[in-house]
Amino acid sequence: MKKYDIKNTDKETLKKWFHLMTLGRALDEKAPVYLLQSLGWSFHAPYAGHDGIQLAIGQVFKRGEDFLFPYYRDLLTTLSAGMTAEEIILNGISKATDPGSGGRHMSNHFAKPEWHIENISSATGTHDLHAVGVARSMVYYGHKGVAITSHGESATSEGFVYEAINGASTECLPVIFVIQDNGYGISVPKNKQTANRKVADNFSGFKNLKIIHCNGKDVFDSMNAMAEAREYAITTSNPVIVQANCVRIGSHSNSDKHTLYRDENELAYVKAADPLYKFRRMLIRYKRFTEEELLQIEDEVKKEQNLAHRKALAAPDPTPDSVLKFVLPEPYQPEKYKDGIQDQEGEKKTMVVALNETLKAEFRYNPDTFIWGQDVANKEKGGVFNVTKGMQQEFGEARVFSAPIAEDYIVGTANGMCRFDSKIHIVIEGAEFADYFWPAVEQYVECTHEYWRSNGKFTPNITLRLASGGYIGGGLYHSQNVEGALTTLPGARIVCPSFADDAAGLLRTSIRSKGFTLFLEPKALYNSVDAATVVPDDFEVPFGKARVRREGGDLSIITYGNTTHLCLKVADRLAKEGRGNVEVVDIRSLIPLDKETIFASVRKTSKVLVVHEDKVFSGFGAELAATIGTEMFRYLDAPVQRVGSIFTPVGFNLVLERAILPGEDKIFKAAKELLEY
Repeated sequence: MKKYDIKNTDKETLKKWFHLMTLGRALDEKAPVYLLQSLGWSFHAPYAGHDGIQLAIGQVFKRGEDFLFPYYRDLLTTLSAGMTAEEIILNGISKATDPGSGGRHMSNHFAKPEWHIENISSATGTHDLHAVGVARSMVYYGHKGVAITSHGESATSEGFVYEAINGASTECLPVIFVIQDNGYGISVPKNKQTANRKVADNFSGFKNLKIIHCNGKDVFDSMNAMAEAREYAITTSNPVIVQANCVRIGSHSNSDKHTLYRDENELAYVKAADPLYKFRRMLIRYKRFTEEELLQIEDEVKKEQNLAHRKALAAPDPTPDSVLKFVLPEPYQPEKYKDGIQDQEGEKKTMVVALNETLKAEFRYNPDTFIWGQDVANKEKGGVFNVTKGMQQEFGEARVFSAPIAEDYIVGTANGMCRFDSKIHIVIEGAEFADYFWPAVEQYVECTHEYWRSNGKFTPNITLRLASGGYIGGGLYHSQNVEGALTTLPGARIVCPSFADDAAGLLRTSIRSKGFTLFLEPKALYNSVDAATVVPDDFEVPFGKARVRREGGDLSIITYGNTTHLCLKVADRLAKEGRGNVEVVDIRSLIPLDKETIFASVRKTSKVLVVHEDKVFSGFGAELAATIGTEMFRYLDAPVQRVGSIFTPVGFNLVLERAILPGEDKIFKAAKELLEY
């Protein structure tokens, strides 16, 4: 492997490096001026002191082969990787033509997705999981390349960074984790983050993982380290950590004042260690360039920067009406069952069988479909509820496999794996029970942001399955509902079937659709006789299409999931007692919501009872009630009422569970009172 040093590196290469380093520093130092002039760049994290390693990352990155996940300090990294000064400024001042996000993301988050310089979030270190996921695709599809992910040393304190490194070493994936160690996490010094002086040493016991230490201030040491890392990752398909020792010359960002926690001696030291000035001195000392030649390059940089500045200022700003674009991509549109309704005769199937058979059918239909999660592929076992039973035997361990008990890792690597090619569709069990999903919520948020944040350039094609709800005597962590919290986050479709055919149809539509879908499966209905139906082989249910389960003219019950069956029993009981004719609307899809069907029912009955299993306080029913009360007020003859769980966790003892969850008697009482209103 070629070794870089001041004497043997050709002059053209040295010139290119000095040009990039000088241009990067000029942009870095100009960024605060844009803020002072009220032109933008309101978040700026200067990279000065990281020059060597950032130049090296960009130079080693091979466009068309590699994926690069830069963090918010990686200005020189992205410039070195090929982005232009104009593109850097477009991001800094949030213009509509910013190639990373069209002004939607924070300044100092540089990206060019079409080159696979990826758009990452502000939650530092989260993109390590995405890098691992895309590397998994590289291995599966036989692609020669590496995933490079970069961040500071303090990000290694985050659990998902550990999960990413652990997963990459376990799966033997070609990921380069670059740790740019400047000694501080904002104001928190490194010795408050880890007991090791070098954070990479925290991972020294990991099998299959190579650790390379380098001087991130030195161009040549950094180039040699990154070149060695890429060659090792390519040839062995194993991960590498490159620990680069840097200095932070300035404050963490423009909102930080580093003189409050750094003394004058330290500040004098880091200023003297400036990598750009060191490189410039070396070029002259070793007679590779004259002072006049370097001045000429610096003059060219000024002209390039000024031209980029003028072009970027002339670029258009995002328009207010653009905010609703790229929230959700267009879904797959069913053709045969356009309303998602079938009334066929034949053998009924339980929900768990319907889900299992649909998964297998879709895996046969699209060979670029994958599934993983906790306990989903262990010999004859297919998860706790056997939804994935038999799948690994038919489709192989590369497409169906069990993941570590790390919910962040499950969701984050799915996000990453999708980035390799839009033909890839992934189904994941985010956790064995929905209650255990909370550690992955950060990555759930990432998935919901991606399409909007990237200005439509990337959306993760993921169906995230969760076994949800109670009525099984499961208690804490086995009987809770999560939709009340997750429906507040735009960017995900959320569905919850009540019957086997809807479970199959919505799952098929989810897997075939572009974008991110949360698929809630009421586990109490998996083997329920009441939820069993005939399930046509090719059944489909469109998103945002409710189903009227029972026609009626006196009261509308709006419901979904487990409580749909309770509501149907209540409606029949009320009819038998001559108290009224109740219409039951199963919404099936929470986002998007079929307001048309709900409103048609409200116009017909003028009275509404919203019923769901989740807590009444702040549950999804609150949104349903508010929507109906606001938009259909003139049709109402009574206040909209709600029935759900009381505001406590769900207890384990069945006596406690029955007292907490909505039951048939509670729904009957509320419906009777509304009918008599």
